[in-house]
Amino acid sequence: MAARAQRRRGRTDLDRNRLVRRRSGAHRVGLAHQAPRLPSSGLERQPAGARTPQRAQPRHECEGAARVRGGRRHRLSDCSVGEEVVVKVDFLIVGAGPVGLLIAVLLGRDGWRVTVVERWPTRYPMPRACTIDHEALRILQSAGVMAEHSELFEPSRGERGGYQIRNGEGELLRAINWNRAAESGWANTNGFYQPDLEAVLESMASALPTVDVRRGWSATAVAQDVGTVTLTVARTGNEAHEETLVGSWLIGSDGANSAVRDLVGIDSVDSGFEADWLVVDYEPLDDREWQAFVTQYCDPEQPATAVNSGPGRRRFEFMRRADVTVDDLGRAETAWQLMAPWNVTPDNARLERHAVYTFRGRWANEWRRGRVLLAGDAAHLMPPFLGQGLCSGFRDASSLAWRLSLIESGSAGPALLDSYGSERSTHVREIIEAAIEIGRLVCELDPHKAAERDVALRSERNDPLLTPVEPPQPRLGEPSLTRSGDAWAGRLSVQARVEADGVTGLFDDVQGGRWQLVTLEADPSAAVPPDLARWFRSIGGTISSVSADGLLRDADGAYRTWFENHGCSVVLSRPDFYIYGTGLAADVVPLLESLRGALTSSLVPAQEGALS
Repeated sequence: MAARAQRRRGRTDLDRNRLVRRRSGAHRVGLAHQAPRLPSSGLERQPAGARTPQRAQPRHECEGAARVRGGRRHRLSDCSVGEEVVVKVDFLIVGAGPVGLLIAVLLGRDGWRVTVVERWPTRYPMPRACTIDHEALRILQSAGVMAEHSELFEPSRGERGGYQIRNGEGELLRAINWNRAAESGWANTNGFYQPDLEAVLESMASALPTVDVRRGWSATAVAQDVGTVTLTVARTGNEAHEETLVGSWLIGSDGANSAVRDLVGIDSVDSGFEADWLVVDYEPLDDREWQAFVTQYCDPEQPATAVNSGPGRRRFEFMRRADVTVDDLGRAETAWQLMAPWNVTPDNARLERHAVYTFRGRWANEWRRGRVLLAGDAAHLMPPFLGQGLCSGFRDASSLAWRLSLIESGSAGPALLDSYGSERSTHVREIIEAAIEIGRLVCELDPHKAAERDVALRSERNDPLLTPVEPPQPRLGEPSLTRSGDAWAGRLSVQARVEADGVTGLFDDVQGGRWQLVTLEADPSAAVPPDLARWFRSIGGTISSVSADGLLRDADGAYRTWFENHGCSVVLSRPDFYIYGTGLAADVVPLLESLRGALTSSLVPAQEGALS
């Protein structure tokens, strides 16, 4: 972090003097750009739920003070100068949902100074997302969540792959293999209760000494200059009470109706898919076994979804027909009436929540505007038919955090962010399109078209009962930070169980490493020049050899199988677990040199504000 400290010392006083927070009064400072608010998009609830106020308790220290974490001192620029207080952090995050909190935890664990601003005074107490995949769980593992909270997640079970698409007569039309063996060491798909996960993430973020979660503040303006971004916030419900926060970077993770996205003038692209659905969450009071983890009922009389939504909970979703108003669909008695065919009644279930949402597919046409970046629903929105909305947001969080940490530490330049939007937008659009495809199957209300759909799906495969379809597994979009010409670069890497010194566990827990160079059998360490090895260690890299009976044992043979299936014996993985490159033993040094060249080239000064 010495490079970061040197850059801080070299920064002029101009930024600090002009970017300040007023203790009181409505005063805006340095607002170089405030775009008009555009119509927001996204998953909209009708009506909105009420939230209980809670007093925000910001933490600040003066320039002369320092926080100590992990043996490193982190200076905070928050000093009283007359009536003004200079506030300077490394990262500003707008939105304290699961994506924003995860970014805060990932950056805060590196010792970076992070301020999270959230307009709502308290966490939303009701469930929203209810499924999460293996990749997202590995990301949570990297943030320290899974060590003590793996019980929050219930793996997919059930026949025909766990995900079934049936017609109105109950005939199985398609099965998706949600029970497949996954690459990341966790169950492929899991149910969970979002309020519990958010509580864990906020507790972890608030416990970090360099992270400040400030609830009850709304973003009202954004301004940028060469080295900083200024965020003006106002007390939610009291716009006269404003403050100005300053950071090196601003991440907008503030949901489908993102204020940050609107303030910087980023437009969204609409897929054209839209449908109102009643979402009903309930707690079963019986021990009934359901045939599948999730079932889509493609019934033109009443399209519906039934899904396991975490330990001890289930969810139904029902599409609004044209002859039903939003108000009528949103009534509790309607929920009970619609669940009655599955024998879910007040006698055997407790209704937790019912609300009407609009399912949409949208994405931002830019993911970066200068020093402002988008993540989560602020960047993309998808109908929930594949359970990938929050998973995609966690991918954004992981993809952003390692880039930003390398940039602020001086190990890479801002140009490293140029590939963030291109990688993530292509990846997420493929998932959105797959979710919309299923949505169109499910949402068909015309009986004749539904019958044609059934015929087409029957002929799609010879035996749909025996051949589940694999869920989408996209490659990162281009341009990407990967080795050119590698067929596996940009695909998700592997994690499996290993054993070392009598300890058996998942690779990230036993061996670790942000950048992971893993080989099969042969130890490549001796072939790596000392300066290259030191550089790799400086960015958190580890070099490991897994084998059947070596120091790092392939506990279940999963690594050997993976390498054989991919035709290689070496893999270099990024901190977000995507493959940088693969090869044979002779490719170890070229892989590391290629990565060093890619990160070093990002340090070359480029035009500030380049868009990805």
